[in-house]
Amino acid sequence: MKLNLPNKLTLLRIFSVPVFLVLLLAVKWENETLGRMIPAAFFVLISLTDTLDGYIARKYDLVTNFGKFLDPLADKFIVFAALLGILVKYTYISGVFVWAAAIVMFRELAVTSMRLVVAKHSVVVAASWLGKIKTWSQIVCVVAIMVEPVIFPFFAENHIISYITIGIMTVMTLWSGIDYFVKYGKYITQED
Repeated sequence: MKLNLPNKLTLLRIFSVPVFLVLLLAVKWENETLGRMIPAAFFVLISLTDTLDGYIARKYDLVTNFGKFLDPLADKFIVFAALLGILVKYTYISGVFVWAAAIVMFRELAVTSMRLVVAKHSVVVAASWLGKIKTWSQIVCVVAIMVEPVIFPFFAENHIISYITIGIMTVMTLWSGIDYFVKYGKYITQED
């Protein structure tokens, strides 16, 4: 199978996950600012490929079944890697963040499972505006936690920005998950 550009970008996002984790967890940065900014910038860059591959696929009619299957998985891989990386690296926030991370992971797995069930009924579960806001709230939260101490040092002691973005991410994750189940939950109880 020949891969088109959007599918290549999706695969790039998947293969970038271990690189991100190495930058976040394995590299021993001599400078804390670099140790936070470089992994954060890399995370943003690979997260933006999601927007880019979707735009290219729609604009140039390059949407494929392979892309429809792989793109959401790539999103989950990078978000799960970031959540777990934060839990390992930034233990000062893990008491609160572990619950938010669990909610995000549960929601993502539940909605993905629901999509598979709904697909049996030949119904496409399109990304909703709530789902897109949820995704951006996750990206902003991850980046905020990573860079808050070096960008906003006056907030860093109490982690105010981190806690605010964790709250927003958690609310948007729950809201968008509930929205999907309200819209498509009827297919779960239907017989095949």
